[in-house]
Amino acid sequence: MYDNPRSTKATQNQSQSEHIKQLQMMLDVSRQVAALDTLDAVLDTLVSVAVSETKAERGTLFLHDSTTGELFSRVAQGLKRHEIRILDNVGIAGHAFQNNEGQIIHDAYNDERFNRDVDQETGFTTRSILAAPVRNAKGEVIGVAQVLNKKDGQFTEMDLAVLEGMTTQCAITLQSMQLVERMETTRQREIEFLNIVSDMTSELELTRLLQRVMSEATRMLDAERSTLFINDEKTNELFSHVGEGLDSVEIRLPNHLGIAGAVFVSGDTVNIPYAYADLRFNPGFDKQTGFFTRSILCVPVVNKAGKVIGVTQALNKRGGPFTEDDESRLKAFTAQIAIGLENAKLFGDVQAMKNYNESMLQSMSNGVITFDEEGENKTCNAAGERIMRDRAKDMLGKKPEEVFGTANNWLVEMIQRVAETDVGEALDDTELLIGDEKVSVNVTVLPMQSGEETSLGTLVMLEDISDAKKAKSTLSRYMDPALAAQMLAGGNQDDILGGKDTVATVLFSDVRSFTTITEQLGAQGTVALLNEYFEIMVDCISEQGGMLDKFIGDAIMAAFGIPLGHDDDEDRGLRAGINMIKSLWEWNKEREARGEMPVDMGLGLNTGSIVAGNIGSSKRMDYTMIGDGVNLAARLESACKQYSARILLSEFTVEKLKGVYRLRDIDKVVVKGKTEPVGVFECLDYHTDQTFPNLMDVLGSFNEGVKVYRNQEWDRAIGYFKDALKANETDKLSNTYIERCRLMKKKPPGDDWTGVWVMTEK
Repeated sequence: MYDNPRSTKATQNQSQSEHIKQLQMMLDVSRQVAALDTLDAVLDTLVSVAVSETKAERGTLFLHDSTTGELFSRVAQGLKRHEIRILDNVGIAGHAFQNNEGQIIHDAYNDERFNRDVDQETGFTTRSILAAPVRNAKGEVIGVAQVLNKKDGQFTEMDLAVLEGMTTQCAITLQSMQLVERMETTRQREIEFLNIVSDMTSELELTRLLQRVMSEATRMLDAERSTLFINDEKTNELFSHVGEGLDSVEIRLPNHLGIAGAVFVSGDTVNIPYAYADLRFNPGFDKQTGFFTRSILCVPVVNKAGKVIGVTQALNKRGGPFTEDDESRLKAFTAQIAIGLENAKLFGDVQAMKNYNESMLQSMSNGVITFDEEGENKTCNAAGERIMRDRAKDMLGKKPEEVFGTANNWLVEMIQRVAETDVGEALDDTELLIGDEKVSVNVTVLPMQSGEETSLGTLVMLEDISDAKKAKSTLSRYMDPALAAQMLAGGNQDDILGGKDTVATVLFSDVRSFTTITEQLGAQGTVALLNEYFEIMVDCISEQGGMLDKFIGDAIMAAFGIPLGHDDDEDRGLRAGINMIKSLWEWNKEREARGEMPVDMGLGLNTGSIVAGNIGSSKRMDYTMIGDGVNLAARLESACKQYSARILLSEFTVEKLKGVYRLRDIDKVVVKGKTEPVGVFECLDYHTDQTFPNLMDVLGSFNEGVKVYRNQEWDRAIGYFKDALKANETDKLSNTYIERCRLMKKKPPGDDWTGVWVMTEK
């Protein structure tokens, strides 16, 4: 049987035509990519042509990253542009790369090498795959081209030849673009590096500098966490004020222990790809924090004299272990910022000394006023302002005669003599005429000199020795000012200092979910929040004549009736609690307007017998209170959580109230550690019609429900509590009692039950 010559010739002509068409296409692609100036544009063009020529639905062109052992692409047609990275031995693309051979997969889901996760994440369904290695002129595989889902029929060897030919034709351009991009990235990185170093070396505040250095090191190395440790020569410890991803707290460790200690002592860089395989690594920190350390890069920080002053440690490079390039970059980075670190540390020491001196000056009970060598006023502390009845800023720059006036010319002359002779003078028990008022003072005028014994000016120290003020100032240093005033007014000081039994109303308050707040805000944010919160709360207590006993973390302990009692101390305590909640809500409005989380609190009030007095050692004493009356107030504050309440009062406080308040009898409880039950009441006077609708209706139904509950009439009690919920569906306490009634109904407490609930928690 013979072939038809015409048919054979037609087939040859068609094949030649297809071949010419492919060559023309490759030539056109080469021209297109040659005119492009970015790698992204080249990738876009090649993928677009590959999808078109193979009649596929989607395509991706992966290039090989030899530093990470990954195939990456910045384009996937049909998806948003982003960089995709996969290991170079995973999936169909990985097989094509590793084996340097094209792959035609007609049924992707029947091929065990196919990774189905991508389809599940994107919603795309892969049916067939055509993958071809991208080879350069030397035959080296530099990437993989991959197209998906032939629109009509199946991928053929011809499609594979087209894909391979096209990518090979443009391989030189691809490599050139990669090289150009790497050079541009390196150039930009160097420019950015120099800008960052220049910016950081001008920073003089050590904590901010540490934070910026660590943030930049983490970003630069693509790590999960970084810490810069500085050596404390006084304690031989490495310390840091920041750990990337941790709250800003001071971390300290011996400068010879662990990876950081080894680097500090040896001065050599350590690059550990697998932390748990290194005996120097201490896994205790991971166990304590829940962080998992995989890889570590630690380099010494060396100053210009060649001395190691600290170490920089980076943890967990994303995508693999730290490279030699990472080592070089971190070494260069720390070398450049070492000068800035030393300057910042020196500045911090100077600033700390300055702050110490200023703080000491401001805290002195004696007035201190200084004049420079030109005789102009430079400083005046708070005590000096009080004595002079003037403000420091108004005295600034004035001569002694302007500050003290002609009525005190004797002091002006003393200052002039000391300035001329550099010999100090003192005068005890004299009088200053301040306006129309005479102030008894001890005066000391001293010359101020530098280390080189050159004159810096004069210092005037004024000690106010007015008897009452002196005594009150002395006592107020270690006890409440109101207590000091009582003692000065003629109270029995021995009884007060030694302790006495008295009846007082004790208030305990506590911030809710404080642990969560501290985790979100960090150390500095928590301190700032507490300072603002305490300022508001203490004002509410002081307005009602209460005495702040102490702060216990986020809790407040205060009392009404000591050291001076009033006829209505119970009312004062309750009014203070109501005002504390109202003020807190007003403050929360301001916080929420600033985008900050609101704060909630609970408080307990109890009136009872306490022991109040100066308690402590001979070196340190606090005027405080102890006893069952104090403990019960603390238990009630804690019980606020169980009863979904904000203000709880004991029956002992309620029975002594003189005012009318919106209260409800919520329970009879036996607190932990006690055997006798105590009646507990909730105050709702801080609510408005908006925050607690139908308040009086709820109180009426609830109080009736509690009465029948104590008579073990469970169904009737549930009915009353449901009526309360109809009036206000947000009343959590009514729901609590409904659940309690159902529990009691299932397991009756017995005929001898008196309605008492036993608390098992403090």
